[in-house]
Amino acid sequence: MATVTRGVNYVYSFLLPSPIRSEEEEMQRVFVRSKTLITVASNCIFFPPSLPFYLQNQKQQRAFHSNSNSGNTPFGSPTRVQKLIASQSDPLLAKEIFDVASRQPNFRHTYSTYLILILKLGRSKHFSLIDHLLRCLKSDSHPITPTLFTYLIRVYAEADLPDKALKTFYNILHFNCKPLPKHLNRILEILVSHRNYIRSAFLLFRDAHRYGVEPNTKSYNILMRAFCLNGDISIAYSLFNKMFKRDVVPDIESYRILMQALCRKSQVNGAVDLLEDMLNKGFVPDSLTYTTLLNSLCRKKKLREAYKLLCRMKVKGCNPDIVHYNTVILGFCREGRAHDACKVITDMRANGCLPNLVSYRTLVSGLCDMGMIDEASKYVEEMFCKGFSPHFSVVHALVKGFCNVGRVEDACGVLTKSLEHGEAPHVDTWMVLMPVICEVDDGGKISGALEEVLKIEIKGHTRIVDAGIGLENYLIRKIRANSTRVF
Repeated sequence: MATVTRGVNYVYSFLLPSPIRSEEEEMQRVFVRSKTLITVASNCIFFPPSLPFYLQNQKQQRAFHSNSNSGNTPFGSPTRVQKLIASQSDPLLAKEIFDVASRQPNFRHTYSTYLILILKLGRSKHFSLIDHLLRCLKSDSHPITPTLFTYLIRVYAEADLPDKALKTFYNILHFNCKPLPKHLNRILEILVSHRNYIRSAFLLFRDAHRYGVEPNTKSYNILMRAFCLNGDISIAYSLFNKMFKRDVVPDIESYRILMQALCRKSQVNGAVDLLEDMLNKGFVPDSLTYTTLLNSLCRKKKLREAYKLLCRMKVKGCNPDIVHYNTVILGFCREGRAHDACKVITDMRANGCLPNLVSYRTLVSGLCDMGMIDEASKYVEEMFCKGFSPHFSVVHALVKGFCNVGRVEDACGVLTKSLEHGEAPHVDTWMVLMPVICEVDDGGKISGALEEVLKIEIKGHTRIVDAGIGLENYLIRKIRANSTRVF
C-alpha cells in the first residue's frame, strides 16, 4: 500500500510545475515518470486522495484537453522524444521509450525517430524488433523515403544476413516506394559475397527491371566479378557483351575484371586482346590493369612483350610506376637475364622513377646468380650511398660470389659495410667466409681484413656465434688433417 501511495504521489508531482532542468534531464524525468504512470495507475492519471472526487475528475479532464489542444502529451513533443531516443546507448531502453510514447493519446512519432531506432536495433541485432517497427511505420502512414531502405540494407550487410537483405528489396515495393540502383547494387554485393547465393543474385539482377530499376555498369561489374571468381568466365563474358546490347557503357573496371580472370587462367593472349579492344574504344587503362598484364606476361616468360607493353604505357596515357618496373625487373632476373634488368633500371631513371629497395635487391640477386659480381657490387655500393640496407640474402649472394672467385678481401669489405648499416649477415654467410679465410690466408693479410670486420659494433641480432662454433669444428678437422700428413 505504501508503494502504491508513493507511486501515486510521484505521478501527481509529475503533473505539477517543476524546477528548471536541462533538456536531457527533463526528457529522462518525463520518461521515468510516464513509466510510473502506466505501471501504477494502469493508464489512468491519479491524484492524491485529499482532493475531492469531482475536483480530481475536472483536473484530469483539463489535463487531457490541454494536451490534446496543444498537440503534445504528458510525455513531451515528438521532437523531444526523438532526441531522447537518439541519446540512448541502450537500444532496448530506446525501444521501451518508443513504446511508452506510442501509447500516449494523440502521440505520433516522427519519421526520423523510426530511422534512428531501426539503426540502433539493427546494430545490436534485434531484428525481430525491427520487423515490428516496420509494421508500426506502415500503419503510421508516414511518407517513406529511400533512406529507410538504405539503412535496412546496411544493417543486414553488417550482420551478414543475405536473406534479409534480399527480402528488403521486395519490402520496398510493399511501402509503395521505388527501389534505386544503389539498393540493387548493395544487395547484389551482399549476395555474391556468399558463394551459394550467386544464383539468387543473378535472378534478382535479371528481374530487376520488372520492379522499376535498371541495372547499371556497377551492377554488371558485381555479377561479372562473382562469376569470374567462381570460375565461370564464359558467363561473365556473356554479361559483358550484353552491356553493349542494352546501351550500358562498360568502364575500366569491367575490362579489368575480365583481364584478371583470363590471367588467372593463364589465358594472357586473351587479356592482351581485351587491352587492345579497350584502347581502340578510347578507354585509358589504369595502373592496376597494366600491373595485372605485366605480371601475367612475365610469369608466362613473355618478357619481350612485357617490356614492349612497359614502353607503350606512357604513350597510351599511363605513366609506369615503381610497381610496373619492379615487375619486369623480377621477370628478367627470374629467367637469368639480369643484364636486361639493368636496362630497365636505366629506363626508370630516364622516366623520373627512382629505384627502390625492392628494385636493388632483385637486381643484385639476379646479377650474383649470373656470376656478374662486379656489376652487382656497383649496385650494392649505390644502395649504401642512397641509405638502403641490402637484405641478408643479397649480402650472402655477393659474399659467396666473391669467395667463389677467391676475392676474399672484397667479400670482407661487403660484410663490413653491411654491419655498418646494421644489417646482420646470416650465419651461412659467416660459414662461407671463415673457411675460405683459413684456406687462403697468406701472412695474416686476410685475417687483418677479418679483424677490420669484427671492429664493427656487433649487435645482439648479429649471427656470429653459430659461425664461431662451426669455425672451431672446421679448424679442428684441419689440424687433424695436417697432423696426418706429417706422420
